[in-house]
Amino acid sequence: MKRQDIIFAFGFILLFLPFFISQSVFDFYIDFNKAHGMMTSFVKFAVLATLGELIGLRLRAGNYYQAGFGILPRAIVWGFLGLTIKLAFVIFAAGTPVFLSYLGVEGAVDAMKGDFSLVKLLVAFATSACLNLIYAPVMMTLHKITDTHILDNGGTLSGFMRPIQISRIFINLNWDVQWNFVFKKTIPFFWIPAHTITFLLPPDFQVLFAALLGIVLGVLLAIASLKSSK
Repeated sequence: MKRQDIIFAFGFILLFLPFFISQSVFDFYIDFNKAHGMMTSFVKFAVLATLGELIGLRLRAGNYYQAGFGILPRAIVWGFLGLTIKLAFVIFAAGTPVFLSYLGVEGAVDAMKGDFSLVKLLVAFATSACLNLIYAPVMMTLHKITDTHILDNGGTLSGFMRPIQISRIFINLNWDVQWNFVFKKTIPFFWIPAHTITFLLPPDFQVLFAALLGIVLGVLLAIASLKSSK
């Protein structure tokens, strides 16, 4: 382990340590998240998913920083993506049980409020599947477009503010990686099972688990981005 890895790990531990050693800090975070869910989603993904991308960069390039990588622009993008992720979670968590009830699944809505059961597992899986099959591909493609835009403009904040050439970038995306890795592998084999667990957890633990998944999301998409550049 190199010095940069030790410093990064130390900073990572310091980031999460207060939530484990101080009940008051944990309670404040939970209460603040309940009252300002969109704000915390912006901050959470801006910080954690960007950390995930830095880890992905370290895995490929051997460093946590690279000229033109654009840490600040990426954090801004992740913040706004975090808002859409929170929106999607609210919509699918509320709508999927209603749809299952419409299909004839008895107790689908009430199951998520009770203890673990096969019905609750079914609803959690269905919610995760709908979220990841309908929303996730759009979000992941949008992330890839903004990622390309950031790299094309040298990773600078001023370059990030330039108009995004969406049609040009969309056409030239590496769809082999986007389809065969991002869509076909990460969604069914990781994200659907992971978010099934998320929807089974009590609300307070969902917050922390989603935060950890934000790091994994950054790592997976960063690896996909780096694979596309080969």
